[in-house]
Amino acid sequence: MLSEKGKYASATENRRFVWAEIVWPLILETNDVSFSLKQFQEKREKICKERNISITIPSRGLASLLQKGILLKEGNIYSIHYKLIPYMRLKADCDYAAVIHEVRLK
Repeated sequence: MLSEKGKYASATENRRFVWAEIVWPLILETNDVSFSLKQFQEKREKICKERNISITIPSRGLASLLQKGILLKEGNIYSIHYKLIPYMRLKADCDYAAVIHEVRLK
């Protein structure tokens, strides 16, 4: 993957994929601002089997979402940034661009 793109482009692609395919659907399914590592792993396994991709891509994407401050981690629990809670309550479609915009606003 890195031979085709630079490392920053790959990291962004991984973040976008994990947010759109795993994290946000998981938040909407559980109707909660947080999810456990086990819930993430189950969803990740399902998506990886459907798409026939390695689990390293979602793992890197999760770590990258943590670095960007979109997700927060306490023990084995991950939670979304507080500015994303209204999107969850409305069950709105929250794409990665909206996430970055909301999290970066101060």
